[in-house]
Amino acid sequence: MARPRIVVIGAGFAGLQVLKRLERRVPKGAADIVLVAPNDYMLYSPLLPQVASGLLTPQSLAVSLHRSLRRTRIVPGSAVGVDTESKAVLVRKISDDMTVERYDRLVVAPGSLTRVFDIPGLTEHAFGNKNLAEATVLRDHVLAQLELANATADPVEREERCRFVVVGGGYTGVETAASLRRLTEEAAQLYPSLRSAISWHLVDIAPRLLPELGTKLGDEALDLLRSMGVEVKLEVTVKEVTEQKVALTDGRILPCRTLIWTAGTSPSPLMESLGTETSRGKLVVGSDLAVPEMPDVFAVGDAAAVPDLSKDDRGAVCPPTAQYAERQGTVAADNAISSLTGRPLRTFLHKDLGLVVDLSGRDAVARPLGYDLSGFPAFAVTRGYHLWSLPSNPARARVAANWMIRGITGGEVARLGFHRGKPSTFVDLEAAHYLSAADAQRQSAQLLQAQEAAGSGG
Repeated sequence: MARPRIVVIGAGFAGLQVLKRLERRVPKGAADIVLVAPNDYMLYSPLLPQVASGLLTPQSLAVSLHRSLRRTRIVPGSAVGVDTESKAVLVRKISDDMTVERYDRLVVAPGSLTRVFDIPGLTEHAFGNKNLAEATVLRDHVLAQLELANATADPVEREERCRFVVVGGGYTGVETAASLRRLTEEAAQLYPSLRSAISWHLVDIAPRLLPELGTKLGDEALDLLRSMGVEVKLEVTVKEVTEQKVALTDGRILPCRTLIWTAGTSPSPLMESLGTETSRGKLVVGSDLAVPEMPDVFAVGDAAAVPDLSKDDRGAVCPPTAQYAERQGTVAADNAISSLTGRPLRTFLHKDLGLVVDLSGRDAVARPLGYDLSGFPAFAVTRGYHLWSLPSNPARARVAANWMIRGITGGEVARLGFHRGKPSTFVDLEAAHYLSAADAQRQSAQLLQAQEAAGSGG
């Protein structure tokens, strides 16, 4: 009999954990393990603001899949559809060719996309900070604005280039604003005349900053940002964006050439192609992470509405954090194996261990195990948590070395030459064009027929 094939879509926190667990628990030769992912690395995204500020090099957060995985066959491309009838995943490879991967068990963990709204000019003019390319381009763009502001004699242009607006009061937005504010402070040493002109704004439609941390730490983070010189405005968002201005819903029009959009994420459109129930774009799964009526499909991380059994509220779902995603990955891998061997499936249950927010420099707030921390204790816990959470020893060594070098030698503010580009997850949906359930079935049938005719056997 042919060996069963377990296909995993996505190599983020959840997907990589699934694969590592499968490689440890599946006996060699007992099953084929296949990964579909557009990149050959797992991105440790919580530290992207430090890449944008230059504190960390991009390579520090790129955890090599080839180094981490020994028995997994990697298909370089994006899953754009799932044919659950034929048990096949449609893949658009990085060469733009289409292929298909059969599965006996499927674990869906494609992550999320940047959430955007129908705001005029947003997709054309905003910058994101969700991947390494965006973080690197964002840093170069910010530094280029200061260089150009210093070189111009036009006071209007100088004001536009020296004002920076961040949208989003969650972890990414707060950390991005704090990290890049410190970067412009360092750069201002080269351009003393710009020091009083540089201004940073953080706006969010929510009434509170970082609500997950509670009122006390949220207010403390707000005070820290304001002490850095970041103007924070809540219950306000963007109304319109042009190349030279940002209009806000409170009526203000800010001359500005840099809008950074970090206002949340949305589930991958891939979820809709499975033709089963979704909740706010996420696949509805049971407490065993299996999709109802599809016992051969499991979903985890940002892709899944996973019941949170640690809460009294029966309708509660797990938050989309790395902490939950990794632990879901472990259970999904175990249950995929158990479903193949006829054993009972495990229930996913996890209680939140806490949250950390790095505000750059030595400023941080944290809530480990329910205890509120700020100042140096929060800084130490935050840095320690990230080193512990990084999924490989080489990544830990690189990040620790970057932090140490920065502490000893100070920062660099030189551009790397990427400021002319602007990769956008807003427009291209990470270069994937997703299929409906009907289109996925139609295309998979054609590809499978072609494979059989060529004698490939899938």
